[in-house]
Amino acid sequence: MKAIWNGQVIAESNDTIVIENNHYFPANTIKSEFFKESNTHTVCPWKGTASYYTLEVAGEQNKDAAWYYPKASELARNIEGYVAFWKGVKVEK
Repeated sequence: MKAIWNGQVIAESNDTIVIENNHYFPANTIKSEFFKESNTHTVCPWKGTASYYTLEVAGEQNKDAAWYYPKASELARNIEGYVAFWKGVKVEK
């Protein structure tokens, strides 16, 4: 699977985990040069507290377009540290 934004592949993996129609990419498969830590956090009742990244590609930013669970709940331990996308990021084969 590939995650693409602004014409750039920002993550690529054969080992994504799909939960609630979102592909979660292993942390070591994202291209970290395009990811900037965000101060945004949200809480999922069963996965835990999510942290976000803002994407930056070719001088454009997509605020909080990627999220991950640094300390996932027991129910979501299999995606701890994995990264998922929204806000116009295309995920395709």
